[in-house]
Amino acid sequence: MAIASAVQEFLQTHEVPYELVHHPRAVSSMRAAEVSHVPGDQLAKSVLLEDEQGYLVAVLPSTRKLDLGKLRHQLDRMVGLAVEHEVAEIFRDCDPGAIPALARAYDVETIVDDTLLQQSEVYFEGGDHEALIHMSGRDFRTLMADAPHGRFTYRV
Repeated sequence: MAIASAVQEFLQTHEVPYELVHHPRAVSSMRAAEVSHVPGDQLAKSVLLEDEQGYLVAVLPSTRKLDLGKLRHQLDRMVGLAVEHEVAEIFRDCDPGAIPALARAYDVETIVDDTLLQQSEVYFEGGDHEALIHMSGRDFRTLMADAPHGRFTYRV
């Protein structure tokens, strides 16, 4: 698959240049960074959260962990981790667990950690566990311009 149809359509609509970086299958973001020889700080991972207001995807560097308490405080929402079958329902054209950073392609609210927005290059899953989408940090920031952002992570 390499790139999910919703993600590909989103990128084409926004006319953002990108390249695909193929790598051996890796089901964790840190392993994907390792096998693709990509700096972990530049590889985005996405976490699906939910509350009574709906779903939210937090996008952060693979070298960091989500601080749910900080995020809840920042958003003034009691978000919690979504369950696996919800991930599969929302990201139907993706392999299980391969949540793209471009959740807006699925009409899902997104929040981005500031540490990722500082990167000169950004990589993220395109919908499977065997390829990453690579683009400039500037283009990634353009795609995320409407998304709220903040500091809600800590280094692993």
